Amino acid sequence: MIALAVLLFVNAAFNAVVWPQFYKRVARDPRARDAAGKPTAFLTVHAVLIAVALVLALVSVLAGIAALTGAL
Repeated sequence: MIALAVLLFVNAAFNAVVWPQFYKRVARDPRARDAAGKPTAFLTVHAVLIAVALVLALVSVLAGIAALTGAL
């Protein structure tokens, strides 16, 4: 179970590092806002995808802890 926990922690760390940086790039993209400055579907879709990825990172951490404690 230690290998599983390590895999889950690495997955969580990857998601926690990569996705916020990706959001910064998406938010600066000209397609992120319309002429009035309102968020476009491009920004909304990417924000939702990034939020889901970060929730999965949290789930990975919790599952990794569960694997280490023998709850899995």
